[in-house]
Amino acid sequence: MSDAKTPFELMMQQAQEMAKAFNPALSSFDPKGFEKLWPTMSKDAMEMWFGKGISASGLDAKTRLLLTIAGMTMQGAQAETPFRMAVRHALEAGATDEEVAETIAQMSMFAGIPAMTRAMDLAREVMTDRKDDET
Repeated sequence: MSDAKTPFELMMQQAQEMAKAFNPALSSFDPKGFEKLWPTMSKDAMEMWFGKGISASGLDAKTRLLLTIAGMTMQGAQAETPFRMAVRHALEAGATDEEVAETIAQMSMFAGIPAMTRAMDLAREVMTDRKDDET
């Protein structure tokens, strides 16, 4: 368990060890693989549920998601799965890789370099996975 860096990662490692003890077939469970079971919402669905439904002149989905990424970066991007999903949804809503990276970089002034670096690493994973899926 010495590879874990955060309390969440420690918890996930402990859960994996417990799952292996109960059922050896679960030894290959990967939380990132589990994320792929959750579909990415379309921009229109995001705007209908999380904005513009109440106020037509409200923030669009892309802006809301970039703000979400900024807030999660401020918290040190500790919740990996929700962070990666926010990046994935932002890209689906029309954000570019550069806009996501700039949003994260901007937070370095407030959250610090370690939080920014962690968020950038997670965002790069999503961007790389997305490019791999497109090919």
